[in-house]
Amino acid sequence: MSTIAIGADDAALELKNLIKRHLELLHYEVVDYSNDARQDLPIYPDIAWSLANAISDGKFARGILVCGTGIGMAIVANKVPGIRAAQCHDTYSAERARKSNNAQVMTLGARVVGPELAKSIVNAWLASEFEGGGSTEKVEKIGFYEQTAQNACR
Repeated sequence: MSTIAIGADDAALELKNLIKRHLELLHYEVVDYSNDARQDLPIYPDIAWSLANAISDGKFARGILVCGTGIGMAIVANKVPGIRAAQCHDTYSAERARKSNNAQVMTLGARVVGPELAKSIVNAWLASEFEGGGSTEKVEKIGFYEQTAQNACR
């Protein structure tokens, strides 16, 4: 059984719980980085940062982040070195996020996609693997620019 990390802010708890149940029905173990007690819920940057760092540290291979639009979560997750997070609002972008960009994190917007579409997007992302080929050089170049930026900040 594979393990997937998931996290959501207060705008996306309902969709996150639906996706979590869907993953469990598909026999995935799910580790939840959100807190469903709304008054104690960390803000989305904290959730995205924690989940993306767990993936960067090798605790999980993949993670799903959900907020109102998916934009903020993607921005924060992409600040973690080595992480490629992709905002996905359709099955094609979810598939390409994995196959072409080797994205370990997918973000979704609860105010943008409905429950059935969200499950389809998750399925497409889970069924896809990095194809390599011509995309390998591009993903490696992303890593090069990331390293260049980190070195410039030192």
